[in-house]
Amino acid sequence: RLCRPRTALYALIGALSVLPLGLLTKAAEDEDAGRPTRLQRVKRGWVWNQFFVLEEYTGLEPLYIGKLHSDMDKGDGSIKYILNGEGAGTTFTIDDGTGDIHAIQRLDREVKSQYVLRAQARNRLTDRPLEPESEFIVKIQDINDNEPRFLDGPYQATVPEMSQIGTSVIHLTATDADDPTYGNSARVVYSILEGQPYFSVDAKTGMVRVSLADMDREIRENYTVLIQAKDMGGQLGGLAGTTTVNITLSDINDNPPMFEQRLYQMSVPESAPVGSVVGRVWAKDRDIGVNSEMKYSIIDGDGRDTFDVSTDPSNLFGIITVKKPLDFETKPSYTLKVEGANTQPEAVPRHRGTFKDVTIVHVSVEDVDEPPRFDASSYYVEMREDAVAGAQLRTVSARDPDAANNTVRYYIEKSSDPQKNFYIDITSGSLMTVRLLDREEVCWHNITVLAMEMNNPSQISSVSVAVKVLDVNDNLPSLADFSEVYVCENAKAGQLIQTVTAEDADEPQAGHHFTYSLAPEATNNPNFTLRDNQDNTAWILTRRGGWSQSEQSLYYLPIVISDGEQPVQSSTSTLTVRVCSCDHKGSVMTCNAEAYSLPASLSRGALIAILCCIFVLLVMILLMLSLRTHRKKPFLCDEEENVHENIVRYDDEGGGEEDTEAFDIAAMWNPREAHHHVGKMRQDMLPEIESLSRYVPQACVMGGGDSSVHGYVLAKLLEADFDPCAPPYDSLQTYAYEGECSVAESLSSLQSGTSNADHEYDYLNDWGPRFKKLADMYGVLETNSPPLW
Repeated sequence: RLCRPRTALYALIGALSVLPLGLLTKAAEDEDAGRPTRLQRVKRGWVWNQFFVLEEYTGLEPLYIGKLHSDMDKGDGSIKYILNGEGAGTTFTIDDGTGDIHAIQRLDREVKSQYVLRAQARNRLTDRPLEPESEFIVKIQDINDNEPRFLDGPYQATVPEMSQIGTSVIHLTATDADDPTYGNSARVVYSILEGQPYFSVDAKTGMVRVSLADMDREIRENYTVLIQAKDMGGQLGGLAGTTTVNITLSDINDNPPMFEQRLYQMSVPESAPVGSVVGRVWAKDRDIGVNSEMKYSIIDGDGRDTFDVSTDPSNLFGIITVKKPLDFETKPSYTLKVEGANTQPEAVPRHRGTFKDVTIVHVSVEDVDEPPRFDASSYYVEMREDAVAGAQLRTVSARDPDAANNTVRYYIEKSSDPQKNFYIDITSGSLMTVRLLDREEVCWHNITVLAMEMNNPSQISSVSVAVKVLDVNDNLPSLADFSEVYVCENAKAGQLIQTVTAEDADEPQAGHHFTYSLAPEATNNPNFTLRDNQDNTAWILTRRGGWSQSEQSLYYLPIVISDGEQPVQSSTSTLTVRVCSCDHKGSVMTCNAEAYSLPASLSRGALIAILCCIFVLLVMILLMLSLRTHRKKPFLCDEEENVHENIVRYDDEGGGEEDTEAFDIAAMWNPREAHHHVGKMRQDMLPEIESLSRYVPQACVMGGGDSSVHGYVLAKLLEADFDPCAPPYDSLQTYAYEGECSVAESLSSLQSGTSNADHEYDYLNDWGPRFKKLADMYGVLETNSPPLW
């Protein structure tokens, strides 16, 4: 069944209002517990409106906010009120018996504007909820306790100078923390406290504007403006905040440039090089930055072509420099008309074009003691190399450019003429040769002539004189070097064996024209002929065939070479031709020596060098022979000097201590002293020593006795075959003895000193061409030698 709630009235305390509603009682719930369940409408025990409380309460007692009450509360203390939510227990407290709610802390709307709380009534004994938990809101009501604030202050602003009235400068905004929806606490009004009459501020928007026209930066650049923001619409009692705005007037090009002087006086020495700075001018401009930058130019005057003007890196000053060399004696002063103009146009056009100004610059040229000045920047001279010593080349001239016109003296710089080939007259400047010049040694001479003022030796100038030595035909032509010149034994008549060319140290302008011919004594020789090709070359041709090294291996051919210049120079060069063995293709197979070209004459230095080499070789040969004759003779066991040639071949890895007793060479000198060590047996295998008798004729073996080394060697080998105490069996001693029965007899030189008779070697000529070199060494000469060419 539906239960009609009972209604109770609550008193309003402060700003708190409560509208209670009837709730289902506990008895009704118990009564309906045993009945069947049916659809019914359940209403809350109370409905809460919002609670409002003023912020910033400063009383000593807790602030009473309101009271909670349930219809089921009979006033007997059986009901307990519970408070939960934001700030419950810390900011807000509740009397659990009466339901009174108090604020125990100071409330600030700007910190937190409302609190959400939950309330419930419970049975104090059973702690059972008597009704569901309900939610209510406590709102903090605003009061005007916060002044407006400029969060970004102080401010910096810039506005161009000469701005019109009403020009915007900066927009300011003040923030008020109070509630803008409640009353006028957050309604802000702007006003200006300082900075009038230059600037003003809009009361509603906070826009700062220019209020005075034609403010000039050059008069005053910085301004300080104090702005106030007041809440409560500016009414009495409202709170206010202030801020500072620093306003700077920015520059515009509103001032023309102006030179400091209407006339500048400057001076420069006449010796100043091109590009030297003469002075500077400055057209001052009250503007700054790019508005003060200048550009300078010379617009008139007699020095427009002699001087130049440019702007320095700061674009403020005009730098006047020398454009052409100066000469006091020619022109002692100049006048310039210099203009300075702004690079930026006017901000407020008053004239046509840009701001500019003009000044006059007077430049005086100072006289300087200058060094002598040559009449030419350099000199060129040509001279034949056959010119006699003392020949005059030319005369150099220099004068003092000053008005004093001092006397000038001339000298040659020593470093430019270390050989002292030239001489110059000290007063006239006449340049002459001291010695003969040779073009083949030095074809160009670059000398430096100095000119010095006699009254002031520090004033010196120099000039270069280039002397070209002209060629004269004064050198003999000669054959050029060849790697080899030979003729093959199988060469036929008319065969080309060599193309010869000539060389000449001279260099005629038309080129060399050499002619070739054989010397008169060789014109009719039967072996070779010479053909001039008329192109500075010549051919060496054979006149016959049948060449043989054995008959004659060398031929000498004198060639006369003449040049085509005047005076004609001729020389004779001897060409050496060697006969060589060649194959069928003409390639050299054997040749005794390389061909060479013998010059017609040798210099004294070359002859001395050759003689020195020959002397050194002779000394070395004599020293070697002396050392060989004084060499110590070997020690012999016997008093006789028994000399035996032997070859020992010892090719084994060694047999330990027994190797030291392998062989006693003393037994060779005295066979009778050889003995055996009785009882000493060798562990090695018997050697396989082949007899040497098969290499020697038996007649010699049988005829030999104890005095024959060959027989002794055979006897020792036979004895070693059966002797266990013989030398190591893996070694073999080989004795090569030619013996008295050798067909070639002994070639040893050991006993050659016993005979003082001269040996005849004529039989070497019969041994053929292979022994020709040996025959030449032993002095065998052939008869009927052929001619040289």
